Amino acid sequence: MSNVSKTRDRLRIAVQKSGRLAEVSQDLLARCGLKFRQSRDKLFCFGESMPIDLLLVRDDDIPGLIAQGVCDLGIVGRNVLAEQVLAARANNEPVPARELRPLNTSRCRLSIALPQDMEYQAPQQLQGLRIATSYPALLGAWLAEHEVEAKIVVLSGSVEIAPRLGTADAICDLVSSGATLIANQLREAVVILESEAVVVGAQDLPLDERGDLCELLLRRIDGVIRVRESKLIMLHAPRSAVAIIQQMLPNGQIPTLLPIEGSVDQVALHALCFGAITWQHLEDMKRAGASQLLVLPVEKMLA
Repeated sequence: MSNVSKTRDRLRIAVQKSGRLAEVSQDLLARCGLKFRQSRDKLFCFGESMPIDLLLVRDDDIPGLIAQGVCDLGIVGRNVLAEQVLAARANNEPVPARELRPLNTSRCRLSIALPQDMEYQAPQQLQGLRIATSYPALLGAWLAEHEVEAKIVVLSGSVEIAPRLGTADAICDLVSSGATLIANQLREAVVILESEAVVVGAQDLPLDERGDLCELLLRRIDGVIRVRESKLIMLHAPRSAVAIIQQMLPNGQIPTLLPIEGSVDQVALHALCFGAITWQHLEDMKRAGASQLLVLPVEKMLA
């Protein structure tokens, strides 16, 4: 453990300074009740509501900062973490960090893409090709798994234009909507990694107050994620219809039943549901006897 981690008494989180995960990370932490004051150089954010600070860095640096003990937690794409973990293992080095929580946001995939006029049916069709990528460890592991020998052309950016420049026959890059591939006359052939934003940390949490802060923050993050995917449904129904209505609730918890003033047969049903509640769900419940149906967002939740 480094001297930095021994003497530091405040929890430190590394997040992307700019890019697709920057806003996602800071919004998540704000929803966890954290408030920060940014330094003039915009590289550090001092925690005002709790002893938790932010370090604003390049996403590729986040696992290494955790390995060095400079930071305790980080928010990064699974693709970045997986690439660095494989590279460390290949060099017989310690794994820099581990995934603690998937955040179910900023989803993308690491895929091999080919020119649109090139057919793809099996990995063996990549034999002998030049494949450009910024993820040589992940691509190399996938090729080895499928017993394919191909030349990996490592690029730090603009991977998608490599086939047009003649420096590669195919690419392996992150894909979200696929619009960039289409613009460069490429098509997605095979996915080698499903990625999303994840919380990462050291192999072992700190044994001092920072460890308690980590656990508290992870609990809050769990609550934020559950709230994001949750809805509260409220309705009136005959007691005889409660069982069948309960079966229609999408991923719902056991509902709460309350008596309705002046009615012997009718009850009010409240249930927390995880996932989308569609118009079809509501129409099915109404046909089963439900009335006064309301679907409400959930702002905060702590299990």
